[in-house]
Amino acid sequence: MEPEIVFVGRSNVGKSSLIRALTGLPVRVGRRPGLTRKIRRYPLDGLTIVDMPGFGFMAGVNSSVQEAVKTQIVRYLERYRKRILFAIEVLDARSFLEICERWEERGQIPVDVEMFFFLRELHLDPIVAVNKIDIIHRLDRDFLLDAICEKLSMLPPWRQWLDVIVPVSAKTGEGLKELRGLILQRLRKRNVEQLISCFRRF
Repeated sequence: MEPEIVFVGRSNVGKSSLIRALTGLPVRVGRRPGLTRKIRRYPLDGLTIVDMPGFGFMAGVNSSVQEAVKTQIVRYLERYRKRILFAIEVLDARSFLEICERWEERGQIPVDVEMFFFLRELHLDPIVAVNKIDIIHRLDRDFLLDAICEKLSMLPPWRQWLDVIVPVSAKTGEGLKELRGLILQRLRKRNVEQLISCFRRF
């Protein structure tokens, strides 16, 4: 099997749109949360891009199905971690902190945070792509990104974590160059130089 780069994240954070913007692949994109409910695999010159179903809220889907989707993701990551080069967790810049607060008020660990630690536990060296950053006023971005780092147990300022966290916009293209740079960095780290051309040309 070809090595994989896995994209994970809550429903409606823009995983599929980000994959399409990064690679030009004909990735199916939907407006409603939870459109991507199956694991979708896209071959790309010697590697496979894996678009995981979104976890959390899904339109018209009950909680037991949502939990089953989360379990499906966890099992896939555990089963195939040896062929996964690294993971990219996509967060929604608009809603991440609000969602975290709701979970924490119930005394629970936010599932997005839990996923980040799980990816690290599996040694999948996650990149955190904070999508929809174009919606956030430029003067508010450092505060937001510092707060996200704190939730992920990374001491701010966020700019000391440029090898982990990157603000992006699949819609405007902002930050895609930096995200590609992190992807290339991890491909080199995993000694897969032959795959670097996949992302260099986009």
